[in-house]
Amino acid sequence: MDSSVNSSSIDAHALRDWLREKAGVFGFDGLRITDTYLGVATERLQEWLAQGRHGAMEYMSRQAQLRANPELLLPGTVRVICLSMSYLSPSVHFEGEWERLNDPSQAVVSMYARGRDYHKVLRQRMQDFAQVIEEKIGCLGYRVFTDSAPLMEVELARKAGLGWRGKHTLLLNRESGSSFFLGEILVDVPLPLDDEQVEHCGTCTSCMDICPTQAITAPYQLDARRCISYLTIENPAAIPIEFRRAMGNRVYGCDDCQLICPWNKFSKRTELPDFAERHGLGSATLLQLWSWTKEEFEKRHEGSAIRRIGYARWLRNLAVAIGNALASKEVAFSEKEKMRHELRVRLPNVDALVAEHIEWALEQL
Repeated sequence: MDSSVNSSSIDAHALRDWLREKAGVFGFDGLRITDTYLGVATERLQEWLAQGRHGAMEYMSRQAQLRANPELLLPGTVRVICLSMSYLSPSVHFEGEWERLNDPSQAVVSMYARGRDYHKVLRQRMQDFAQVIEEKIGCLGYRVFTDSAPLMEVELARKAGLGWRGKHTLLLNRESGSSFFLGEILVDVPLPLDDEQVEHCGTCTSCMDICPTQAITAPYQLDARRCISYLTIENPAAIPIEFRRAMGNRVYGCDDCQLICPWNKFSKRTELPDFAERHGLGSATLLQLWSWTKEEFEKRHEGSAIRRIGYARWLRNLAVAIGNALASKEVAFSEKEKMRHELRVRLPNVDALVAEHIEWALEQL
């Protein structure tokens, strides 16, 4: 198409204001626009991959070329509309999250995963938004993404000015800290560009210091192989022995670097019901989640990002957390006896991966 047709006939500032206003209608908290140039970020990605820091996420190395050039995902792309959507439920209180982390009998699920699968929520809203944009400016070539394709979305969002890169590698901004999802709409129309934000982390290293496994090896450098989020979600194999104690009672993801970040004290709360807690995932005990059958796991996590890890990884993670509870002096003996009994009951009916973690857990008593 002739990309100069309608976008050039609309005042750039007015168009930017209109886009941001409409983004809010679809539930997005921020909208910024950048081009497709990724500069040195692609070199850093290659270095990270060469060091093997992506672990078992082989798709990252297979699709490295696509990540370096958004135009390969949509020929003719000249702009990326970067969007953010807060996910922090009004029911979440950071003080309560720390209390749960310090109670070994509790099962801690990452805050972002307690509601509906964000992929589904953002994708549909972006699709609808893109159609409204097309109605406004005319024929538009576009494609929507949210953590669903080889796209360097954090770097694009940083360039667009949605925030700055924290030392934990997550994106931060003044309004929502790091408690938001990202989405992108690739378009073939030269929409007006936005400026980058100034960084505001200063000398703070709280996120690095708090990491249970020291996965943040230096400012802006993450070794995924050590990260509890990677270990409990992306890792298909056994949890390395050296990280099991550090996992504590975290059974899906890890929020420590976000909970400690000063900017998250100002996190905007979402009004969307999609991200409200489901099935007691913000208050469940280890034994409550351990008791779920495979059918209950699939039913209760229907429409949730958690379902994608599968029942075996779910039990693997819970077994490690229960093992840590058995090793804790803070758990009553009677509770430990229940845990040990439930582990032994399950042991004969699980695969080798889960069995190995159950056996390890039993040894911790």
